[in-house]
Amino acid sequence: MYDKPDLAALIGSRICHDLISPIGAIGNGVELMMMDGAAPTPELALIVESVASANARIRFFRLAYGAASADQRIARGEAAGIVADMTRGGRLQVEWFGESDLARGEVKLAFLLLQCLETAMPYGGKLKIDKSENGWAMQAEAPRLKIDPELWELLTGPVAPSAEIAAGQVHFPLAAAQLQILGRKLQPEISEHSVSLSF
Repeated sequence: MYDKPDLAALIGSRICHDLISPIGAIGNGVELMMMDGAAPTPELALIVESVASANARIRFFRLAYGAASADQRIARGEAAGIVADMTRGGRLQVEWFGESDLARGEVKLAFLLLQCLETAMPYGGKLKIDKSENGWAMQAEAPRLKIDPELWELLTGPVAPSAEIAAGQVHFPLAAAQLQILGRKLQPEISEHSVSLSF
């Protein structure tokens, strides 16, 4: 399933690779300014916060949208740390449990599904991610959910529905494609205040 090159994923990898260096350079520049005694102004604090947020998002996007070969591995701590950095200060709280050594292709799928769940929880909520010998389990809970049935059918239906995909929803068809690449089937359970995903 990894034989054909995934051009979209390679583009994602290239963009993230080219952006991470200048973002890191901005962060280093701010650190040097602070070491030289620059006053901790609100403007400087905003730059520090923005650089940290951009860096976290680029690291997340590199794994979610970048290329992942069959033999690549990633530590659970690294994946959980990226998610924690990206969601820090936001409405979504994420806890990550389970095995310490993970296949990067599976982490890619988990990240894409995390974005699907984030779309379903526009007002925030809690998400638990667990990887065990039985597979992956993602449990999301929120006071209010916003479920678009056509988008969620992309993840489970054998034939893609005719839903138009906006840029902010691209993670749904990409998650469906990654499920096919890994030869997995998603088993969602959706209720009024929770969504459970297993694969």
